[in-house]
Amino acid sequence: MEVIDYFQSNEFSDRVKRLLDERHVPGLALAIVHHGRIASAGYGSASFSPPRPCTPDTLFDIASASKSLTAASLALLVEDDEQYPEVQYDASMSALLPDDFVLQDPESTAGVTVDDILSHRTGMAPHDFSYLSPRASAPDTARSVTRNLRHLPLAAPIRSKYMYCNMMYTVATHLVEERTGLSFADFLEDRFFRPLGMASTNLQPQRARDRGLGDRIATGYSWKKEQRDYRGFQTPDCPEAQGAGSIITSVNDYIRWVKAMMHREGPVTESLYKGLLKPRSIEDPGEEELAPQTSFTLYAAGWEIYHYRGHAVVCHDGAVAGFGSTHFFLPEFQFGAVILGNSDTAIPAVAIMARELIDLVLQVPHTERPDWNSIEWTSWEKDDNPSETELRQRLCPDVREPQPQQLPLSAYVGRYKNLGYHELTVEATNDQLFVDATDRSFGFVLTFDHVGGQSKYIARLEDHLDGYEALIPAEFVLENGKAVKLGLGLEEEMEDLVWFARVKKGSDA
Repeated sequence: MEVIDYFQSNEFSDRVKRLLDERHVPGLALAIVHHGRIASAGYGSASFSPPRPCTPDTLFDIASASKSLTAASLALLVEDDEQYPEVQYDASMSALLPDDFVLQDPESTAGVTVDDILSHRTGMAPHDFSYLSPRASAPDTARSVTRNLRHLPLAAPIRSKYMYCNMMYTVATHLVEERTGLSFADFLEDRFFRPLGMASTNLQPQRARDRGLGDRIATGYSWKKEQRDYRGFQTPDCPEAQGAGSIITSVNDYIRWVKAMMHREGPVTESLYKGLLKPRSIEDPGEEELAPQTSFTLYAAGWEIYHYRGHAVVCHDGAVAGFGSTHFFLPEFQFGAVILGNSDTAIPAVAIMARELIDLVLQVPHTERPDWNSIEWTSWEKDDNPSETELRQRLCPDVREPQPQQLPLSAYVGRYKNLGYHELTVEATNDQLFVDATDRSFGFVLTFDHVGGQSKYIARLEDHLDGYEALIPAEFVLENGKAVKLGLGLEEEMEDLVWFARVKKGSDA
């Protein structure tokens, strides 16, 4: 049976519906392209209230699956030697953005190249909680995110390891805007969306709404295991993270981009294709639990490459609160796909669906196909966060049970500032210390539970959109019975906490 025939069969439809039910995914849309032929389908719900079915024209936030277009945007500048001769893969970012691209280490400032920012090998930690959303009093832009790099500590020497950093893709868009004079949204429109006929695709959901597409945007959902129910929310605008995500598209539109890449159509030339797919980093050279018949994953520029049964798979996933996505193609087989879902549980679901389609294309005998549904695909399925007991032992090894809070909470209440992470306000609410940081791009709130010494705490971090919870270490530095510094475990790649100094009353510093 031809792949497209199977894709359009009742057998395939039943398989997708079972997966949605098993994985608690409200809606899933898929599009495939095989030897130039395209087919698409939608399953389940784009929204429960009001009820709307998921179709191939439903619009999703594809999160980091946007990065392939960001890398391609810079690649277009690299290709244009007449207008942008200075923009090359090996060009220094500080030479291209001399006033804006400054890192804490002078050697890294001078050495980081376009290649480095596109392949996550700058040595910069993610610092995802450092940038400010439109909910903040002074929201970040691509330029301010770039200029803030000088206030954020590096986690490794340049090119010493792969370290995924969303901010560097936002930096890439700042370079595009500076060189072309266009907003990144307009650049994408002019150079990709319009030429490829992606009429429903936009950067940021508000741009889609402004064009009358709001009723086609899927609601994002988080599955709550304890309540066995969904929490729904609308995907927000994230201009401070443009380039790293926030493309709003459908499978009917985005399969056109996959087809263009695979067949070198439209803006994709042979040299642009090779430049984007040149492997640059090994994502996890020490990885021990590889998927069956699967190689290590290499990062190119906005695309990942792995080999399955000896065949190259070019792909990139996306994950953000309420949405999971992937797009991929197999160059040898002229087969590609886009799979988009509207829940956090869609992240493993799209991975399973992708692998099952790949087995189909490769004509792997059924008896030799792995049970992809049994594999733990993402951190969503694994509880990698430390338990409360583990974190307590780490903070206070000699403390078996939390000690009582003795200092008044007023001793900790106040404003605290870190140049790179901006300002946080510690409040006292319901007899607990509390921080409202919903002004961040990844907005969150913190509630503090005392562990010991009147200075060591476990902070419960809750995402403001999907309610995801994690425990992080927190520590106050006390002087004369009053807090003067606050340290928070906001960056896993850093050994130290992120330290905020208390702002003195009456000070604007």
